[in-house]
Amino acid sequence: MDVLQLQGVSKEFEGGIKAVDCVTLGVPEGSLLTIVGPSGCGKTTLLRLIAGLTAPTAGRVLMDGVEITAPGPDRGLVFQQYTSFPWLTVRENIAFGLRLDGGLDQVAASRKVEELLTAVRLAEFGNAFPSTLSGGQQQRVALARSLAVEPRVLLLDEPFGALDAQTRDEMQLLLLRLWEALGQTMLFVTHDIGEAVLLGNRVVISTPRPFRIAGVVEAGFEGPRGQGAKLLPDFLRMEQRITATMREYLLSPAGGETPDRT
Repeated sequence: MDVLQLQGVSKEFEGGIKAVDCVTLGVPEGSLLTIVGPSGCGKTTLLRLIAGLTAPTAGRVLMDGVEITAPGPDRGLVFQQYTSFPWLTVRENIAFGLRLDGGLDQVAASRKVEELLTAVRLAEFGNAFPSTLSGGQQQRVALARSLAVEPRVLLLDEPFGALDAQTRDEMQLLLLRLWEALGQTMLFVTHDIGEAVLLGNRVVISTPRPFRIAGVVEAGFEGPRGQGAKLLPDFLRMEQRITATMREYLLSPAGGETPDRT
C-alpha cells in the first residue's frame, strides 16, 4: 500500500523556472526509497513539496489519500545542514518535538529520548551541546529528533553530503539499521549513485532539471546491506545501469528532455 502518492506533480517558480515536471510516483509504506540525480535537478524541491513547505503548480501530493497542503507531524525532514538548536543539549534537542506534541507524559517522553540516544549511539553525549559534537554526531541528533515524534514518513535531503567518507559510511549503516529496526518509510535524496544503491530498496533516477523520472530500479543484490555489498557483482551492475541512464539524459541535446530513441 502506498503511503505517499504524487499525481502529475509540477513546480514552476517565478520567472518561468521549472524545477519539477509532471512527476507521478507511489511510495509503499515501510520502504526506503532513494532519489538520485545531478546537483540542481529539483530533488530538494520535490522533498519540499512532499513536506508541504511549498505548493505544486500542478498536480497533487497525497498522504494516505489526503492532499498535502501544509507541513505536518506525519512528515519528518532531515536537512544536509546541521539544524540542532545550539542553546539546547543533545537530550533537549531530541525531546523538543515531544514537548511540543504533548502526547506523552514526562516519564514516557524521557524514556523514549533515552532509547533514541542509545539507538543513534549518543548515550554518553546526552548533556553535551551541539557545538561540541562532530558533524556525524550532529546528524545523529537530527535523525533522533525527527524519529522521536514517529512521523509516518521521514524525508532526508542529502543528510550525509557534508561528511567525510568514513563518517558517511558509518551514517549509511546507522540509517539502514534504524530502518530495519523501525520499519520507517523513508525518502532519501542524494547525488551519490553508490549511496542510492546501498540504501534504497527502490532507486528513482532523475533527469537534469526539471526533475522528471528517468527510471526506477528495484534493489537487485542479495545478502546483508553494508559497505561490503559495494563489491557484489549485482551491486556494481545496478550502479552501472543508473550511471548509464543518467549519462544518457545528461548528454542528450535537449538536456532533461527524454532522449530520442527512434
